[in-house]
Amino acid sequence: MAEFTTKMDRTRISYGPSEKHDKEDREYWQNAPYEEKLMTITYLRECFYGSKATTGRLQRFYKVLKRK
Repeated sequence: MAEFTTKMDRTRISYGPSEKHDKEDREYWQNAPYEEKLMTITYLRECFYGSKATTGRLQRFYKVLKRK
């Protein structure tokens, strides 16, 4: 399970055009190892959908059709 316990380093905050930061982000994630990508996706899923989104199984849906 992903754990982010370190605080943000506020001395490394930079300001500038968003296009520059977007390009840097794309380059970073293109070169990031797949383990880090998976850990980040898992963390974001937990943030948005709760811990059951990453620990539970997918729910199966059945559709009942009436026959004539």
